[in-house]
Amino acid sequence: MSQCNTLPTEQRQRCEVWTRVMGYHRPVSAFNPGKQSEHRERQHFSEPR
Repeated sequence: MSQCNTLPTEQRQRCEVWTRVMGYHRPVSAFNPGKQSEHRERQHFSEPR
């Protein structure tokens, strides 16, 4: 059985998320509010092997 340890809030740091848009990679934080909203609504999937 594995146990998950979490850090206290003051020791955590934000993770910068990058995504591929229009042929190049950009940080999601650089998107305009509309594009950030669109990114949050995306559905992720896994292809079977």
